[in-house]
Amino acid sequence: MPDLSRLKGVSVPHRVTEPLLDVVEVLLQAHHDGTELYGWAIAKAAKRSGPTVYGAVERLQQAGWITRRWEEQNPEPNKPRRRLYQFTAPGVLAAQELLAKRRPQALSQTSRPVPRPAFGGWLATVLGVSAR
Repeated sequence: MPDLSRLKGVSVPHRVTEPLLDVVEVLLQAHHDGTELYGWAIAKAAKRSGPTVYGAVERLQQAGWITRRWEEQNPEPNKPRRRLYQFTAPGVLAAQELLAKRRPQALSQTSRPVPRPAFGGWLATVLGVSAR
């Protein structure tokens, strides 16, 4: 487990599972892309079910790694607002430390900036939508 004693406001999630690591990878890539993600997009990118992703997201939020907010309005007409998730500053450091210990190959993939069109190129590809 990572030693997070130097990071204020964060703790280790009470269970670190493979699905949680998948969610951390997806959110870390989104962080590097400057993108906030909603639950369905995280599930699709992580290739995990909604309940699994939301359980991991809840644990990350309780540990102080991520924040959530409601979007002002869904960009698609007649669609409900979505809850958007992103890392806190200490959460980014904690995530990088966790991945360095548990999935070092993933850290090298998520830590490099990815050129992105408006919707985060890599995510648009995963979701099968056009990156305008």
